[in-house]
Amino acid sequence: MIKRIFKNMLLAQIISSAAVTVCMLVDSIMIGQFLGVDAVAAYGLASPVLFIFAAFGALLSTGIQVVCSKSLTRGDEETTNDCYTASIVLALAVSMIGLLVVYFFTDPICTLLGAEAGTEVFRLTKEYLRGFMFGAPAFILSQILVPYMLLSNNRTRLVIAVVVMTVADILMDFLNVLVIDGGIYGMGVASAVSYYAALIVAAIYLLSKSCIYKFAIKRFKMRNLAGLLRNGIPTAVNQVCYTLMVFSVNQILLSSGSSNGVAVFSVLSTVGSICFAIGSGIGTVALALASVFYVEEDRHSMHELVRIFVRYAILLDLIAMVAFMIPARGIMGLFISDKGEVLTLGTYALRIFLLCLVPSSLNSSFKNYYLGIEKIRLSELVSVLQNFVYVVLAAFVLNKLGGLKAVWFAFLVGETLTLITTSILVWVREKKVTISAPAYSMLEPDFGVNDEDALEFPIASIEQVTEASERAGIFSSDHGADKQLCSKISLCIEEMGSNIIQHGFSDGKDHNMMLRVIDKKGSWIIGFRDDCKGFDPVKYRKKHAFDNSYSRLGLKLVFEMAKDVRYVNALGLNNLTILL
Repeated sequence: MIKRIFKNMLLAQIISSAAVTVCMLVDSIMIGQFLGVDAVAAYGLASPVLFIFAAFGALLSTGIQVVCSKSLTRGDEETTNDCYTASIVLALAVSMIGLLVVYFFTDPICTLLGAEAGTEVFRLTKEYLRGFMFGAPAFILSQILVPYMLLSNNRTRLVIAVVVMTVADILMDFLNVLVIDGGIYGMGVASAVSYYAALIVAAIYLLSKSCIYKFAIKRFKMRNLAGLLRNGIPTAVNQVCYTLMVFSVNQILLSSGSSNGVAVFSVLSTVGSICFAIGSGIGTVALALASVFYVEEDRHSMHELVRIFVRYAILLDLIAMVAFMIPARGIMGLFISDKGEVLTLGTYALRIFLLCLVPSSLNSSFKNYYLGIEKIRLSELVSVLQNFVYVVLAAFVLNKLGGLKAVWFAFLVGETLTLITTSILVWVREKKVTISAPAYSMLEPDFGVNDEDALEFPIASIEQVTEASERAGIFSSDHGADKQLCSKISLCIEEMGSNIIQHGFSDGKDHNMMLRVIDKKGSWIIGFRDDCKGFDPVKYRKKHAFDNSYSRLGLKLVFEMAKDVRYVNALGLNNLTILL
């Protein structure tokens, strides 16, 4: 079932992970085809400012993912809505401050980025920044709304928002270069408008009565920001390190005395952002599921999650590597109108760069997973090594040894060394060399329950409900439960399992349900997880508390036998927990 959930979430998350860079990709193509190499170089020099805004959006987005995944799993609506309000207020405040700073201090910012005052590249860098900054609020809000849409199971709407954004940007870009002749400033404005278009699509749900999140300014409290920022810091560190890496590599390339390397690196960063969307998407899904399973103390699911995301990271990135490597010259030709030296260098650089995709996705997946299980320092370490230390050191050394052609191997070297470092930390902890999922899951010995104290059983039919009930009775008896308790466990499984099959599986769609029975130091926990339409039996029982009709008798018996019954819907999954 975990594999199915992972697959269902992955496509939308890869698309949403690419959303931040889609407009940049379109802009880069249009700039390269219509505005020339100087404009491409200016776009590359301006990118660290955009990455800083993206870093703040990513900080909030990750904080939301961690805090709200856990609060929704616990059924804590108050924390979820406090988080929602605080994140929107903070995003608007920071984006407006950033917009004003860039507008009033554009010249010194351009100088800091490496553009020489009085040159054409300086003028173009300044114009692009001022055009793009109009969209700063939408740029950040579009990032922080992604986890809210995913957690509320609005994956289709999220994809629609990305499509609308992309189409709007393409249309605005063509309007700019063919009709308005707005130059690179118009390109920046086009991206800004497209982010607002995506925001409108998301707002249709977020402002509707069916939205599970409630915004109220009275909910805004400074203490609500602490959890968001604390859990988002590793991703912010990741983005800041990436920004510093881009800046540092730009300076290394500029030291060669040519802007061609910077122009190529600008294109490479844009194409790379799309390629990295696979690793980013896998990592974000790993983060969301790890956060849920961590709250549930589900050791078995954690181990299975690690196996799944490693498998997908390797498979999908090998496919992407081949898919991009073969037409590398054609891809670079989309961005670079010069068919001579610059295009040849760019084609070579792209093919070398693509070799880093597999280790990069593995690193991104592990650092997000470790954040989900609250190993924040480890997640930050991977970010710093992956996106700054190893890459910049490798670029510096390789540039000295082999010049411009050798620099492009820095990404493969940096990602590989990061993965080796993570593995060494795992091996030291395990006191042996191993590649097992339990070792890389990095769970504490007392986390959850041992495999022998938990029974898991997939259910897809009434017959399997009966079989699961019988298996659970034997399991609980073998673990010391008396006859009466064994009967209660079996009865709860029969009643609730049959109810889910009867009402949840009746829509003709393909569904999955997983049963877990846990012996936790004498306390017994029965858990049902399914991907059917949302149904809260706790609220239903309260609404019909005095109705003793036959159709509700089974539900009444379960609530009377149980010490507690809890229900939450997170990531589009029904999670029902019965404590005996």
